[in-house]
Amino acid sequence: MADPDTPVEATHTGKEAPQAAGYQVVARRYRPQTFDELIGQEHVAKALKQAISSGRVGHAYLFTGARGVGKTSAARVLAKALNCVHGPTTEPCDQCDICQAIKSGDDVDTMEIDAASNTGVDNIRDLRQNANVRASRCRYKIYIVDEVHMLSKSAFNALLKTLEEPPEHVKFIFATTEPDKIPITILSRCQRFDFAGIEAASIAGRLSQIAEAEGVEIDDEALAVLSIRAAGSMRDSQSLLEQLLAVAGNKITAQEVYTLLGTAPGERIAQLVEAIVNRDAAAAIASLDEAIVGGADVGQLIDQLLGYFRDVMAMVVGCDTSQLRYALPSQYEQTRELGTRLGVHTVLAMIQVLDQTASRMRGSLHTRTLAEMAVVRLAHLDDLDNLAAAVAELRSSEPASAGAGGVKKNVSPQPVAAPQSTAPTPPPAAPVSPQPPPQSPAATTPAPQPPAPAPARTSPPPATNGDAAAHRVDPPAPAAPRAPVALTSEAVKAAWKHVTSSLEGLLAMQAEQAHHVELDGDSRVLVRFAPSNQFSLDMCQQPANLQTLERSLAEQLGGAVSLKFEIDRSIKVETQQAKPQRVVSQRQLQSEVAERPFVVRAMELFNTDISKLKVIPPRNKR
Repeated sequence: MADPDTPVEATHTGKEAPQAAGYQVVARRYRPQTFDELIGQEHVAKALKQAISSGRVGHAYLFTGARGVGKTSAARVLAKALNCVHGPTTEPCDQCDICQAIKSGDDVDTMEIDAASNTGVDNIRDLRQNANVRASRCRYKIYIVDEVHMLSKSAFNALLKTLEEPPEHVKFIFATTEPDKIPITILSRCQRFDFAGIEAASIAGRLSQIAEAEGVEIDDEALAVLSIRAAGSMRDSQSLLEQLLAVAGNKITAQEVYTLLGTAPGERIAQLVEAIVNRDAAAAIASLDEAIVGGADVGQLIDQLLGYFRDVMAMVVGCDTSQLRYALPSQYEQTRELGTRLGVHTVLAMIQVLDQTASRMRGSLHTRTLAEMAVVRLAHLDDLDNLAAAVAELRSSEPASAGAGGVKKNVSPQPVAAPQSTAPTPPPAAPVSPQPPPQSPAATTPAPQPPAPAPARTSPPPATNGDAAAHRVDPPAPAAPRAPVALTSEAVKAAWKHVTSSLEGLLAMQAEQAHHVELDGDSRVLVRFAPSNQFSLDMCQQPANLQTLERSLAEQLGGAVSLKFEIDRSIKVETQQAKPQRVVSQRQLQSEVAERPFVVRAMELFNTDISKLKVIPPRNKR
């Protein structure tokens, strides 16, 4: 029987089972023994080797990172590098008694402590007392404390003084998955190294080496699935490989991996995704059921879909295949093609649906129903990218608005200037003649006639020396007011109705809720709202909205007016209940909005007509 401390690669070929007494699991047999074997942690290995070469080894190190990424293995390699008989060296020999003892965990001067089971202050006090005793045979006494965040507060306090002024012969190496739980006073006294998650390609390469050393053939797809499932943890991937070695014999196929993990094969996921994208809910449910019957776990299926659409999202935003985390190499082209078909907004919505489903399934007894509901929702999801483009086009064609309430540009013709006299306007033929008059004194002398104003300001002919003053064109006013209108309650009501119909947005909706409009004084308009429309009153009273309403009323009435808003407390409940009973036919409402530019553009864009639209009348409109 082979010595358990002897490298298994040299003694076990995989052709016959090892003896149970000397058997070590894969994760222990193929543990990194040198800095160069720390896969995925090259930055840590480089820093530690440089510290050893330059003689700048610290007294306390903190290794942080997820489980199974090599923290404790790196601590052992560092211990061997410092205590090797040929050291300190960046390449421990791994042959001397000290290296072999550290490798097997039997060295008396290298102590591994599990902080989860030694959390009390008494344990740390014992550690402090032992630390003062020099190493028995090595250069340094090294303490490797795993899951150091599990120590109690009093234990950390007891350790603080030793970390601040440690003996020269003592080195501390702390490992943790949760560095945020360690007191800052401890963190500040350690050199911290963050261990990254290991790339799937690196995990697959290492698993391939182990399988070859074990004399087992393994499919490329099986390696890819194992490395993806490991989620950056080398130890997890090796534990999964250990299970497969026990059940698969000398050849590991992808189907055996899917069965072990409770997941669906890649082609089944591709079939399910294709049914969803084709909006075939029946085919999607059928594919889901076939995967479940084939042994896939419902929760794992949703996780697979979530990861798959994550990779589709990466492709649709322009990432390359190196950014894909869940799709198999054989699925790369499909993810790119699906990203082009779906668009980013639709893919994001799909991810959100799947994430919500995964969260709900954790506390539900009806996981299969929730999964089926999710794929049906995905199959019936609107094409959000085309819808977003349609809305953007619709908004771009909407008339420009101004002011807080969004007053539409006045497209109706307005008089620019009032006539200066009541004399009849001369025939327009002469002033608008397209042919300019000849440049002679006789031609430029106007015939005697009563003085009259220039015609309405159309495009005049080029002015000559004699008639320059007669045809002088004043610069157009931006928005000249209407001729003053006699202020009466009826005129004010008509002007208010016109103003509210010309507004857009939220202000228009709230202004239309006015219960009563009347003239209150010489130039003040009183607008009353029902008690139930307090929000509408507050909206209209906002300074920007009030200015918009007063300016629009002034344009309609031909003079400045002020607005006053109040709640009409005289309205009884019966009156408020009776008003909504006023029936306005849908045809009448459709005819009122049919000519609005926004509605016309919307009907053109969505290829419909006004008869197919439902118009909701405003409440309490008067």
